[in-house]
Amino acid sequence: MIVQKEFLNKLKDFGLNTYESKLWTALLSRGVSTAGELSDIANVPRSRSYDVLESLERKGFIVMKLGKPIKYIAVAPEEVLERVKKKITEESDKQLKNMEELKSGEVIDELKLLHTQGIELVDPTDISGCVKGRKNLYDHLEGAIKKAESSIIIMTTAKGFIRKTEALKSALSKAKARGIKIRIGVTSSKDIVKKVQEMSKIADIKSSDVKARFCLIDGKEITFMLLNDEEVHSSYDVGVWVNSKFFTSALEALFDAEWKKMKDIE
Repeated sequence: MIVQKEFLNKLKDFGLNTYESKLWTALLSRGVSTAGELSDIANVPRSRSYDVLESLERKGFIVMKLGKPIKYIAVAPEEVLERVKKKITEESDKQLKNMEELKSGEVIDELKLLHTQGIELVDPTDISGCVKGRKNLYDHLEGAIKKAESSIIIMTTAKGFIRKTEALKSALSKAKARGIKIRIGVTSSKDIVKKVQEMSKIADIKSSDVKARFCLIDGKEITFMLLNDEEVHSSYDVGVWVNSKFFTSALEALFDAEWKKMKDIE
C-alpha cells in the first residue's frame, strides 16, 4: 500500500512518527492483520514492527487480538481523534496546574532572587538586545509595560498608535490601574481621533511634529525602533532594547521638554 508522504506528515498531528503512521494506515486499510503482513504492506522493517505496534497499542490506536498468530485490530479514526483530544487536554491541564504551582511556590521565588542578584552584577552595557519583527517588538513592549513601576512614555507614529492600541491596550489598562503615569506622543492624523478618545481614559495623549518610535519605562529602560514603519514590512521591523538609566533619563528629559510643546488632540 502506497501512502503519500504529505498525508503521512499530517498524521504527526496525531502524535505519530513515520513508522507508526505507516503501520496504522496499513491496518486501517485491512481492518485486522498480523505484524508480518502489516510490515510488508507498510514497508516497515519487521525488526521494528512489533515495537511500533506495541507503541500504537499504548496510544490507543490499535487493539491486539488474542490468539495465534497475534493479530491487530484498528480503532476507528473518529474514536482515535477523541482519545488524542482527551490526552492533549489532560496534559495541557496538568502543565497549567504545574505552572500555577510554580508561580506561587518557592521555586519561582528562588529564580527571581537569582535573576535580581545576577542583574545587579551585570555591566549595564551588557543589558541590551535587538528585537526583530513587529510582533516580537509588541510582545517585548508588553512585558516591559507589565513590569513598569512608575512611568511609561510612548512616542509613535499615527499608524503605530492605532496598532499599539490593539496590541497593548490590556497591558496599559492594567498599568493605569496600578497607578502608573502613562504619556503618549503621536504624530497628528485624522485617523487617530477615535482611538485617542478611546485611550484617553488610560493615558495622556498629545500630538507632536516629531516623528519617532520609542518606549521609555521608569526612566531607566528604553526600546527604540530603528526604521520608519511606513517604509518597512512588519516582519522586518527592528528595535533595540537598552537598560540604561543614564541614557533613558536623558531622553526622558528631552521628551518632557517636547511634551510642553505638544498639542491636545481634539
